[in-house]
Amino acid sequence: MIPLSLGEIATVVGGTVEGDGAVTVTAPAVLGSRPTALPTVVEDAKTALQALAAHVVAQLRDRLTVVGVTGSRSKTSTKDLLAAVLSSPAPTIATIGSLNNELGMPLTMLRSTEATRFLVLEMGVRRIGDISKLTGLVAPDVSVVLNVGQAHLSHLGSREAIAQAKGELVQGLAPGGTAVLNADDPRVAAMRSLTDRPVLTFGQAEHADVRVLDVVLDRLARPSFTLRTAAACAPVTLPLVGAHQALNASAAAAAGLAAGVSLDVAAAALPTVSLSKWRLELRDLAGGATLLDDSFNADPDSSRAALDTLAAIEGKRRIAVLGEMLELGADSEAQHHAIGEYAAFRADVVLAVGARPLADGAGERAVALADNAAAVEWLRGRLTADDVVLVKASRGARLDEVATALTSRPHLR
Repeated sequence: MIPLSLGEIATVVGGTVEGDGAVTVTAPAVLGSRPTALPTVVEDAKTALQALAAHVVAQLRDRLTVVGVTGSRSKTSTKDLLAAVLSSPAPTIATIGSLNNELGMPLTMLRSTEATRFLVLEMGVRRIGDISKLTGLVAPDVSVVLNVGQAHLSHLGSREAIAQAKGELVQGLAPGGTAVLNADDPRVAAMRSLTDRPVLTFGQAEHADVRVLDVVLDRLARPSFTLRTAAACAPVTLPLVGAHQALNASAAAAAGLAAGVSLDVAAAALPTVSLSKWRLELRDLAGGATLLDDSFNADPDSSRAALDTLAAIEGKRRIAVLGEMLELGADSEAQHHAIGEYAAFRADVVLAVGARPLADGAGERAVALADNAAAVEWLRGRLTADDVVLVKASRGARLDEVATALTSRPHLR
């Protein structure tokens, strides 16, 4: 955070200072609703945090390009790819993990310093109006909308409502800003009508401004492809797994172009990416098996992408460990059944953990298990060399416990 005096912080957040308000600090104060040993007290800590973050970024705004990223899936992976692209030419601050809500985004903003030139903010949504509140703290110079899927259907009710909520990022653009939209998703492409500012598109569609061409996967499902614009083209090979990462890379490259980073620079930076944990992490297990840990979250679209990735990895046997996909609303049972059916065509064995409709959909390939401990026990007794294991579920299912158990105490036959 930039240096501020306690007095200035107290003025911004509506707090009080006990002691010398002229002292310049970067950390040792508290935004809290009750007195502590440190000086600042406020009535509403969340509101105060947001006000302070907005104030800090406002002091840097003349030298700072702000990029907002949202979507029903792939937000964090694309944010990580974009951070690699932007940090290549200049100092960049980006959201850590998925700290993308009304608390996480201000915390990211507060990490900005005088040296920061790019600020990448992942923005999540559960209700209409959430993103408008976030863009009210700082209007992005570049707004990236990846897709409109089924995540948070239980909160928003329909894909149309999800599109409306995501579209708030386009509507919240700063003057002179650019919208970066997925040409392959009709609901996202339609967001062009929400702004009179410039629009760049990405995807595999022929008319996309940054187009993905010639995707090829290696034996571990890592994609190589070409990114093409009207003026240039560049080859890219990613260290990530999954064909869908090529689309995420095109989104990052398009956002980079909007922020002033050339395609060649973006293409050279993309292979340096380091993804946040539990996002299709590929790990070798003792004895020769392979783990594909995608346990951070799940919805039907991301589950299909993960299963496609599992199917593309070379191995003797493919095992999908699948748990509940939460927040799908009234259609939840049907969606779980459909993913079970899909998994049966992508995996040799489907371990359905605490999700009976998944097991029903997978039919003869399914093993229904009550909990994570049962999944670990099954795997430890049956896993062999050259098996490939996918672990995928919503965060609430905590299937990362299964992945951790396999990596910490692997027992292979």
